[in-house]
Amino acid sequence: MTARDLTLLRRAARTLAGGPRHTLELAREVLGLEGHSGAASAAVFQLLGTDPRFHVDASGVWHLDPAAAPLGVPLSEVRFAVVDVETTGGRPGRGHRIVEIAIVEVQGGRVTDTYETLVNPAQAVPAMITSLTGITGEMVQGAPFFEHIADTVRARLEGSVFVAHNAAFDWSFVAQELTAAGVDPPPVPRLCTVRMVRRLVPELRSRNLDVVTRHFGVDIHARHRAYGDALATARVLIRLLDDAAGRGIDDLETLQWYLERRRRRRSFDPEQFNLGLGTARKHRGSDDAGR
Repeated sequence: MTARDLTLLRRAARTLAGGPRHTLELAREVLGLEGHSGAASAAVFQLLGTDPRFHVDASGVWHLDPAAAPLGVPLSEVRFAVVDVETTGGRPGRGHRIVEIAIVEVQGGRVTDTYETLVNPAQAVPAMITSLTGITGEMVQGAPFFEHIADTVRARLEGSVFVAHNAAFDWSFVAQELTAAGVDPPPVPRLCTVRMVRRLVPELRSRNLDVVTRHFGVDIHARHRAYGDALATARVLIRLLDDAAGRGIDDLETLQWYLERRRRRRSFDPEQFNLGLGTARKHRGSDDAGR
């Protein structure tokens, strides 16, 4: 989907916010098409037919889903903070701590900044964690405690969308560490790439980072290290955002709304879209009268 298509989608959404429109009315008001009704109808369907925000009834009248999130800031202008943490265990509530954190900033479809550091967890690094990550107690002994980097971490998250592959896990550790350091976790939106893959790439049966990166042709240079995994996740995010844009989703609110929706199919029926405007207005008037 091109930038022009996204502009037309926004124009269609604004038009339908004022009330339902027949296909041919949308063709004229949004696309500027007034010629052959079949071609005009097909053009409208091509633009709106795969976007779940837009509904069309049997008489060819389009409606904007009233539960749809309003179009917000384009995703291309949103700053994403892609985070990965390595920890001493899997549950912050049981006293497990961060031993490494990385934050990769993404904006406008590219990586714009990075941050990474080992963290002294003030406890032993379990042998199982060392075996998985390669991080040893000796490596973190001279690293800063989280309280020494808490302000930096918060500043890098502030004003961004927090992203991670299994965001609930990484956020729970970051939020706990910030709180323990006396720093309030920033009130930022959160986006999970596992969830995005489940919705946008349903053919993948596994959403493990190894499987997902292989699907997108993304290399992981240091698996199970915070920076390697965060950078790979950032590149996966860029691909997923491109996929979302191809579905007509170009702002965060709509993306989050779309991830909550169940998939549904819609097929183009020329007869449905070529009904005369008089018939369509009659149907629409009946609908309005029943409200």
